[in-house]
Amino acid sequence: MSTRIFVDVTPLRRSKGFRWLFGGLSLAWLGRQLTVVAVPYQVYELTGSTFLVGALGIAQLVPLLLTSMIGGAIVDSVDRRRLLVIAQVLLMLTAIGLAFNASLDEPKVWAIFALSGLNAGISAIDSPARSASVPALVGHRLLPASLALTQTLANVAKTVGPAIGGFLIARTNLTLTYGLEAGAFALGTLFMLRIGELKPEGGGQRFGWESIKEGYRFLRERRLLQANFAIDLNAMIFGMPQALFPAIGQTVLGGDASTVGLLYAAPGAGALIGAVTSGWVGRIRRQGRAVVVAVVVWGVAITAFGLVGSVWLAVGLLALAGGADVVSAVFRNTILQLAVPDRLRGRLSSIHIAVVSGGPRIGDFEAGAVAAVTTPQISVVSGGLACILGAVFIARKMPELPEYVATDYGDGVSSAG
Repeated sequence: MSTRIFVDVTPLRRSKGFRWLFGGLSLAWLGRQLTVVAVPYQVYELTGSTFLVGALGIAQLVPLLLTSMIGGAIVDSVDRRRLLVIAQVLLMLTAIGLAFNASLDEPKVWAIFALSGLNAGISAIDSPARSASVPALVGHRLLPASLALTQTLANVAKTVGPAIGGFLIARTNLTLTYGLEAGAFALGTLFMLRIGELKPEGGGQRFGWESIKEGYRFLRERRLLQANFAIDLNAMIFGMPQALFPAIGQTVLGGDASTVGLLYAAPGAGALIGAVTSGWVGRIRRQGRAVVVAVVVWGVAITAFGLVGSVWLAVGLLALAGGADVVSAVFRNTILQLAVPDRLRGRLSSIHIAVVSGGPRIGDFEAGAVAAVTTPQISVVSGGLACILGAVFIARKMPELPEYVATDYGDGVSSAG
C-alpha cells in the first residue's frame, strides 16, 4: 500500500496538455483572486453597506445561472480549448473595465455590479470547459490526483491572491490591482493556446435545446449527483460569510484592508495545506462519507469563527474550514466526473459550476441581509449552525451520497446497489 502523503504530481509528468492547462490556470486564478478582495472592498468603501456587498452575489448569480443553462451544451459541442482561450480574453476585458472605473474621480457602483456580473457569466462557460477537459487530458486513473493538483493550484491562488490584493489596495490603489488581474488573464491565454485540440468524444453533440435538456434529464435520474450538489449548496449558502469579511475585518477585528485580505486568504491557505498533503486521496474508497464529514467540519469552523475577536484565531479557524473544503471538493469532483460520460461532461460540469459558483453568491446575499438586521457575528454563527444541520439532513434523506464507494479503478458504485 502506498504511503504517499504529499500531492501526486504524476499527471503533470505524463500529460503535456495538462501541464499547459495547469500553467494557464495558475495565472488566471491568481489574477482573479486579486479582485476577490478588491470588488467587495471597493463597494464597502463607496457605500458603507454590508447589504450592498452581499447584493454583489445576486448581481453575479443571475448572469451565471442564465449562462450556465447553455454553457455546458456549448462545451459539449465544440473544441474546449478554443472556448478556454476566448473566455480568458473576455475575462481580461472585464478586468480592464474595472480598472478604468476605479481610475475615475467618482467610481460608479453600478459599473462594479455590471462588470462583476459579466465576469460571472463568462466564468459559467470557462469553468465547465476547464473541468470537462481534465479527464480527456489525464484519463480516469489519474483523475483524483489531477483534481488534487488543480485544488492545490486554486488554493495557492486563493491564499496568495487575496493577501497580495489587500496589500496592493492598502499600499497603492484599486486601479493597479485590477490592472494586474487583466495582465494575468492575458498571459494565461498564451498558455491555453498551447493545449492540443480538445473536441468532445464523438466530435461533440449538436448544440440546441434538446442537448440542454439531455443534461438535466441525466441529473434528474441520478440521486447521487443530486445529493453531491445539494450538500455543496448547503455549505456555501449558509456557511460562506465572505461578504462580511470587510465589515468583520475593520469593525470587529479593528484592522484595515490588509486584515480584510488576510480573512479572504485564510480559507485558501488552509485548503492549500490540505491539497498539498492530499497524496492519500486515491486510497479513500468511501468518498461520499468523506464529503459529509468534511462539510460538517467546515460548518463547525465557521461557527467558531463568528465567536472570536482575535485576528489570528479568526484566520486559523478560516484555514481549518478551507482544509475541510478541499477534501470535500476533491471527492465531489471525482464523483461527478466519473459518474458522467464524456459526451455529457460539459453539461453536468456547467450545472456543477452553477452550484459551486452560485452557492457562495446566494450565501453572500444571505449573510449580508442577516447581518443588516442583526450583527455580522450573529449572521456568521447562525449560518455555520445551519450548515451543520443541513449536512446531517442531506446525508439522512439522500443516503446515496454517504454510501457511495469508489472501486479500485476509480469508478464509483453505490454499496446500496
